[in-house]
Amino acid sequence: MLKITVINGQSHKGSTYNITKQIINKISNDNTKLNEYFMPTDAPDYCVGCYKCFDESEYNCPHAQKVQRIVKSMEESDVIIINSPTYCYGMTGQLKTFLDHLGYMWLPHRPKEAMFDKVGITVSTASGAGANKVIKAIKQQMFWLGISNVFSYSKNVNAANWESVSDEIKLSIDKDLNTLSNKIKPKINNSKPNLKLKFMFEIMRSMQKGNDWNLTDKNYWIYNGWLDKKKPW
Repeated sequence: MLKITVINGQSHKGSTYNITKQIINKISNDNTKLNEYFMPTDAPDYCVGCYKCFDESEYNCPHAQKVQRIVKSMEESDVIIINSPTYCYGMTGQLKTFLDHLGYMWLPHRPKEAMFDKVGITVSTASGAGANKVIKAIKQQMFWLGISNVFSYSKNVNAANWESVSDEIKLSIDKDLNTLSNKIKPKINNSKPNLKLKFMFEIMRSMQKGNDWNLTDKNYWIYNGWLDKKKPW
């Protein structure tokens, strides 16, 4: 079974949403399970900077119920798609609110072993410019979560909504997505960390060996055997 988690950085079903659906249709098979979340409906409240996720446990976060529901879905999926329309040259505030809660899962802290074999996909559209900046920011978030095989698609659709996008642009999008999906499919269930991620993991391993400021993080690395020769892939 192919499992896909989609985190929509918005609640309206505009160009970014419709392009995401096209990608899903192109990479799916007859046995696909889709878990889909919409910001801000499924988003937690703003991070309050209490540091409980870092110092104690992610389950002590005051917003753990909403956050962990999505994290569990991400861990169980083969493909994670995170999208966002371009708002003022950046991702939506509601998506950033969710991503702010995942800091404890970053490589310097307590990365999830399950993340290292995922395929990531980022999608963004804009009526003008800025979509490239958005997918770059989301891709960076995915890397620090341990996902190095990330495919991206951005498009200036020259329209405020999907219905207003010209047929010519929609045809070009479909052609682009055919090419993209042919690159994605071979990586599903065959994704390995790239050299950059492996190198960063080794830096974090070295840092954790001397970690005397956060025993929650260090004990996590010890428990997983990562301070020895074991690796999460």
